[in-house]
Amino acid sequence: MGSIRRACFCLLLVACLGTMACTGHMFPNFGRISFSNETTLAFESSSVNKDFRYYISGPDIYPNVIIGLHRDYRIDTQSLWKEVAMTPEVMRNIVGNMKEKSSTRQRFLYGFELVDPQGRPIGVWYSIRTARTCLQMKKDGTVRIDTPDLDTFEQLNGETGMIMESG
Repeated sequence: MGSIRRACFCLLLVACLGTMACTGHMFPNFGRISFSNETTLAFESSSVNKDFRYYISGPDIYPNVIIGLHRDYRIDTQSLWKEVAMTPEVMRNIVGNMKEKSSTRQRFLYGFELVDPQGRPIGVWYSIRTARTCLQMKKDGTVRIDTPDLDTFEQLNGETGMIMESG
């Protein structure tokens, strides 16, 4: 019985440290991802911000995520993000396809704001809630934003969710 408790404690500790790292509480170069009704509405109304570069992760037709990153920042070139020349029509098509895919799996799409460690907004994120990521600001001016698992829509093991903060 003691070894089971120890194992549970270790798992809980690892989960807490991961949460702290991804939300910036433990490591100062990590940003956070916060739910945003305004961002959800922007994506769903096909509002393209000219100050952002847009990227998708996953299949081109049914991406798992769309992000918009402010042009002052560069995405880490080691990532799997694909840049998209975003227009309102392109966004309408991508968001529509994402909604179709998520609805067949009884999931909803949400918008989130990407925030640097100092609390400044640097971009936006649109996905189902269970898409997971971390946001790390690097010294060379790039931003590391992990792409979620490629099977994000297929994972039905509960609403464990991305590490996000309400606000």
